[in-house]
Amino acid sequence: MNVLARIMIWTGGTALIAAAGLNLLSVIGRHTGLPLKGAIELVQVGVLVAGTLALVSATLARNHARVHLVLDRLKPGGAHLVERLSILLTMAFYAALLCGSAWLASDLWGSQEVSELLGVPWRWLRMFLNAGLVAVLVLLARQLVERKR
Repeated sequence: MNVLARIMIWTGGTALIAAAGLNLLSVIGRHTGLPLKGAIELVQVGVLVAGTLALVSATLARNHARVHLVLDRLKPGGAHLVERLSILLTMAFYAALLCGSAWLASDLWGSQEVSELLGVPWRWLRMFLNAGLVAVLVLLARQLVERKR
């Protein structure tokens, strides 16, 4: 595993643990009368960072979930074709997500789109997600080209 993959895994894992910890403190605070204001906003940030890095890491490691029930029963030529089709459909899905997110980013870029309590700037988090989706598409395109050979 290369250094970049390790950094992504540790950063995403840390963000997810931080989100879980904040959520735990928030629940304890609500029940003890000392609510943690803005915890939901920070949990959203942690989940977005962890989820984006998980998508990129899974694509980099070629570890996306797959159903092998049909694929294992195909002849090698058919399996190769289905694998390529799977990558193309996955690329179409992530491209649609990127288009929608980029559209929202362009529409809301000039506005004051921040969270209500803490003022978390959503535009930079949306850009982080978009960069992650671009990375996933580039990695999938590379996999498609490699499988063609």
